[in-house]
Amino acid sequence: MGKITGFLEFERETEQYQPVKDRIKDYKEFTVEMPEKKLKNQGARCMDCGIPFCHSGCPLGNLIPDFNDAVYRGKWEKAASLLHATNNFPEFTGRLCPAPCEEACVLGINEDPVTIENIEKNIVEQAFKNGWVKANPPKERTGKTVAIIGSGPAGLAAAQQLNRAGHLVTVFERDEKVGGLLRYGIPDFKMEKHVIDRRIAVLEEEGILFKTSTHIGKDIKADQIKADFDAVVLCTGATVRRNLPVRGSDLKGVVQAMDFLPQNNRRVDGIKDLGEEILATGKDVIVIGGGDTGSDCIGTSVRHGASSVTNFEIMNKGTTARPTNQPWPFWPMRLRTSSSHQEGVERNWRISTKEFLGDENGNLKGLITSEVEWVKENGRFTLKEIAGTEKEWKCDLALLALGFTGSEPTIAEQLGINLDARTNIEANEDNYATNIKGVFAAGDTRRGQSLIVWAIAEGRQAAHHVDTHLMGNSNLPLKGDGDLPRI
Repeated sequence: MGKITGFLEFERETEQYQPVKDRIKDYKEFTVEMPEKKLKNQGARCMDCGIPFCHSGCPLGNLIPDFNDAVYRGKWEKAASLLHATNNFPEFTGRLCPAPCEEACVLGINEDPVTIENIEKNIVEQAFKNGWVKANPPKERTGKTVAIIGSGPAGLAAAQQLNRAGHLVTVFERDEKVGGLLRYGIPDFKMEKHVIDRRIAVLEEEGILFKTSTHIGKDIKADQIKADFDAVVLCTGATVRRNLPVRGSDLKGVVQAMDFLPQNNRRVDGIKDLGEEILATGKDVIVIGGGDTGSDCIGTSVRHGASSVTNFEIMNKGTTARPTNQPWPFWPMRLRTSSSHQEGVERNWRISTKEFLGDENGNLKGLITSEVEWVKENGRFTLKEIAGTEKEWKCDLALLALGFTGSEPTIAEQLGINLDARTNIEANEDNYATNIKGVFAAGDTRRGQSLIVWAIAEGRQAAHHVDTHLMGNSNLPLKGDGDLPRI
């Protein structure tokens, strides 16, 4: 695939960023487009490796060597067809996916891997630019109706696949616009929301009905939805936020990241009625949590004009090299530096927050931390506080980016759906079915907090099984089964 000697001739190159001083002035995407020649060279780096482990690294099973080869040869429309054969929304994954495929790239054993994610993004942008992304409504309808609860990537993927099978699909979203965390959670500087809007326009043209500002379980009872539709797919995400149960956590200024970030999405969208505004402007901000959500809080706080931004991570500082106990092609827990980290933050590892400090009016003014270490006892790592390491920090705004603990239970309680030990919707691993006949689950609500690429994969897989439930069999593809397009 690609040019036989391409990986020897060309070094890995990715999109460059606009200078920090320029990009933090607004919330627009700030990558600098690569010339087509350089993109072709990156496609040329894809080796004729025999067994493409990138396939196993990608939950979608994307046909990576094939579309890399097409890019190298300048066959962009063919590349777009190959990409869309397994991925409903490459414009989302091409911007937001951490690219497990690249960590599984054979070239990455001893060289820099192929820039798969960036190639993917550019393929789909070429497809939209040239009008190759077109509505493709089914030729005939089955008369079966399906309700999708939640319009994040899992819900949207399930909706498009089931609509392709000819079913009448309605997507219910409790927020005022479609997209789930893609719209209200992911900062606009990582993905501008017109990227969602143009894809939703295609889905609507294909015949999918979207009902926003409709909270299933509250506005409409879950049993009513079940009665009105032949099948129901729960794609509501894992949205129960993890708290920090320490003294002072109720102070004004201790804020959940998923209150801070969605409000800013709405602010950028021009919405005026935001309730009590949460702004980092002129404040000493501490972001507690070192994952992607924490990084998003950092970039947003910098754009607000925070006086300072500090980040706490309770884990050890990772290494830039692959850890020896996480060999290729597995996903390595290495140190990752995002574009937001580069914009101005003090990063701290092995830090545990012990107490929030407030003034006489109940406003946050600081916090106390201690250093910790991870000690292996009886085969398991245990967190231990290091004596004498307490430290007080000045802080006006503490953003809790601690992840999520499971799915909200309202719909499950109303329908009698079982939850697993982690309070996710319990659904069969083989067919995504819950214990209630005709009700399925996919995405984070089933597997717990995970990656966008997993959400899309789950939505696609669930759609196959829903179609089988409705019709007795299904022509919708499963991963690695019939995904090859006719070109």
